[in-house]
This record gives sequence, structure tokens and C-alpha cells, in this order.
Amino acid sequence: MTTTVLAGSTGLVGSHILSTLTASPAITKIHAFARKSLPISEKISPLSSPDSQNWPSLYPTSPTPSLFISALGTTRAQAGSFAAQREIDYDLNLALARRAKEAGTKTYVLVSSGGANSGSMMGGYMKMKGELEDAVRDLDFERTVILRPGLLVGSREDSRPPEAALRKVANFMGAVSGGLLKDFWAQDAEVVARAAVSAALQAPERAEKVWVVGQADVVRLGRTEWKD
Repeated sequence: MTTTVLAGSTGLVGSHILSTLTASPAITKIHAFARKSLPISEKISPLSSPDSQNWPSLYPTSPTPSLFISALGTTRAQAGSFAAQREIDYDLNLALARRAKEAGTKTYVLVSSGGANSGSMMGGYMKMKGELEDAVRDLDFERTVILRPGLLVGSREDSRPPEAALRKVANFMGAVSGGLLKDFWAQDAEVVARAAVSAALQAPERAEKVWVVGQADVVRLGRTEWKD
């Protein structure tokens, strides 16, 4: 039975991770970071603070959670600038990962992005995501899982018009092909969430210390092999 910490619990993917963890009989307790209020239940213990810079100090230590999942992230539009976005997507993510490592958490799961590459010559979002992946690898958790989904499909209030249009295209292609024309480049947020939880629970039994879950494996873990 597993005690879990979740960051990003109100986001597009994170909200689905929260509901998936809540439904899983393998999860006994969920400590969920959030800026706004979350429902309190026997299983969910909110770690709420409007100032996310306080979150690392709220990380639970007794008993030590065995699993930390981060689906934490924002958009440049929400943050107001790329520098402000980096404070959340990189700085806060890394601060929480460090705190989890210090607390003795054994398995770390990061919802990253397809195309993440710290060596990217283009800079920007994908380079930042790759730099975060490299940094959390260096923390040397007993098991690290990095999910790299494609375009996230789901309801996102802050979508820019081009992103919203791509999501509509992905939904249409999925509808007319039974998912086959969508899965290789775009994944439903719920599928990514299920894949994150499935990979988190499988990771301690796998041989590799770092497991990079690409889009095909996201679909396999979150749709093809998923059992409620």
C-alpha cells in the first residue's frame, strides 16, 4: 500500500491523476499540493498554500511518502512571461523533487513532454523540460519515471487558438479512426494520467533506475493495458 504526494493536482493531467489515485486500491493516502482548495476526504490530504514557494516546506515527512508524482506546470500565457513560467515548470518542480529526495521518497514520477531535450538549439519550452529531466535524474531516486506524452488533449481554459485548433483536429482524427490516427502524436489527459499512475506502481519492480515512457508506452499503459 502506497502513500503518495502529488503536485499539479488541479491541472489538465494532474486532476485526472488525483482521481485515478483516489480510485486505486493500491494507494492509501494522497497528499496533494494546490493553490486553491481541494476536496478533503479520508484518502486526500490537501497541502494548500496560495504561495507555491512555500510548498517544499509543506512536504510530508512522517510517515515518509514512498511515491511523488509531479504533473506541475503552467503556460507562458498564464504565467505572463517565459521567465515566470520557468519559475514554476523548472524551479518549483526541482525544489519539490529535492525535498522529496531529502525526505526519503523512493519513486519519483515526472510528467514531462515529448521532444524534451536539454541540448536543444532552439531554447524555450522543450529545452527547459529537458533541463528539468536532467536535474531530477541527477537527484538519483531509487526509481525515476519520466513520461513524455505528445499534445495533451482535454479541456484547457487557457488554450491559445492554434493549440485549441490542434486539439479539435486530434479529437476528430481519434473519433474517425478509433484512436489510431491520434495516439501517435496526441494523448487524452486521462490516458496520460492513468499511464503515470500505472508506471509509478510498476517502477519499483523494474530493473532500470530511470524509465522514460514515450508516447507509445503512454498509450499502452494508459489505454491498452489499463484496468480500473
